[in-house]
Amino acid sequence: MKILVNGLGLIGGSIAYAISKFDPEAFIIGLDYDPAHLTEALDMGIINKIGKDLATEAPKADVILLATPVEVIQQTICELAELPLKDNVIVTDAGSTKQAILATAQVLTDKGITFIGGHPMAGSHKSGVLAANWDLFRSAFYLLVPADGVASSQVERLKALLKVTNAKFLTIEPKQHDHVVALLSHVPHILAAGLVNLARNDFKDTPDMLRLAAGGFRDMTRIASSDPDMWADILDTNSAEILELLQAYGNEIQRLEWRIANQDRRALYDFFSAAKVTREKIETKKNSGSLPGFFDIYVNIPDHSGSIAAITARLATKKINLVNIQVLETRDDINGVLQLTFGSERDLNLAKGVLSDVSFTEKVGVK
Repeated sequence: MKILVNGLGLIGGSIAYAISKFDPEAFIIGLDYDPAHLTEALDMGIINKIGKDLATEAPKADVILLATPVEVIQQTICELAELPLKDNVIVTDAGSTKQAILATAQVLTDKGITFIGGHPMAGSHKSGVLAANWDLFRSAFYLLVPADGVASSQVERLKALLKVTNAKFLTIEPKQHDHVVALLSHVPHILAAGLVNLARNDFKDTPDMLRLAAGGFRDMTRIASSDPDMWADILDTNSAEILELLQAYGNEIQRLEWRIANQDRRALYDFFSAAKVTREKIETKKNSGSLPGFFDIYVNIPDHSGSIAAITARLATKKINLVNIQVLETRDDINGVLQLTFGSERDLNLAKGVLSDVSFTEKVGVK
């Protein structure tokens, strides 16, 4: 099977990496705007061949994955509509919004070409093909958004190809997708960036005050360090859903302002209590067994250079795969807490053995 991957960044590279590693029948052709990405992907074994261009390679492909920014995906779809693609080809994408993409993909479906939108719900603070990880999507949700009229057999065919990612597949409608990701991803990124900019402006005359930022501020604003080009693109293509939710959030803040101004302690208690209960349910409630398990270790580490690298190097030596890593509640010259998340109980137990001489606690549950 010939697979064309257009866009070899973290997401496209990681999907291609998983396929190339575990599917011996797959032959992956890579395209990217940056020639260096293509060379690196070939050297890493992520792709089998560097493609010439879309017009040359797309007609040969059985599956075409578009893993570029949303606006570029839309442009590429229009280009594909003018090419002699295979009758049974599947065109899919990895964009963060879906209504705009599915609307554009109508030019393909009108010609009988299968288009299935996709959105793997995982990522990293790193970017580029060098950060590609064949295990990036383990236990993460991979949302599939088929165009109208797509046969279920084609959706299953795409799932069969992508099963090597070890992701959890969920089929969803375009509008529902964009609303869900706006609430759970897009708006939180906006709020995080807004809070960071508020602090920057407030401390413009005393910039050293930002050094006081501890657990709460750091935890909430960590995502504000995301790629600004990507987020400008996302907000442009999902503006209606985002504006609706920002309005709702603004109304909630206005109600909170009134409660604070009127010193309504009971209402303030209810505000935080409701949030606490809901947040704890996110961590513990099962959803018919469909939510992926998590296996965490919280390691106490000295807050100095090299501490994190020493821990992760020990895990890498034993080939123990980390799903996620996060530093919690760090302050200068005080021990920090390193949260290590594993995709399986096996990896958790191996890590406990490797770190037996280190102070840690563990947590196992359902996300």
